[in-house]
Amino acid sequence: MLEAYAVTLELLATIFGSLLSIAYFPQAYKIYKRKSVEDISIIMFGTAFPALTIWLLYGVSINNFPLILANAIAVVGCSTIIIQYLIYKK
Repeated sequence: MLEAYAVTLELLATIFGSLLSIAYFPQAYKIYKRKSVEDISIIMFGTAFPALTIWLLYGVSINNFPLILANAIAVVGCSTIIIQYLIYKK
């Protein structure tokens, strides 16, 4: 029973962690379409990026697929926003 609970929890962590990580992409798309980062808090994304990267590296170090997948997606999304900030800031 405990093993089934762990498998279910891992599946849910993978699904919901990935969904949460996808949240960066609508913002990145909005920046791309508007070519403006006027309302973006670079401090938030600048703080999130190293945290996400550390979590990704931790997931790799313990070979934890939910951590790896969710944080890899989030690192891509967050870095996309940071790059766009550097391109479109005035």
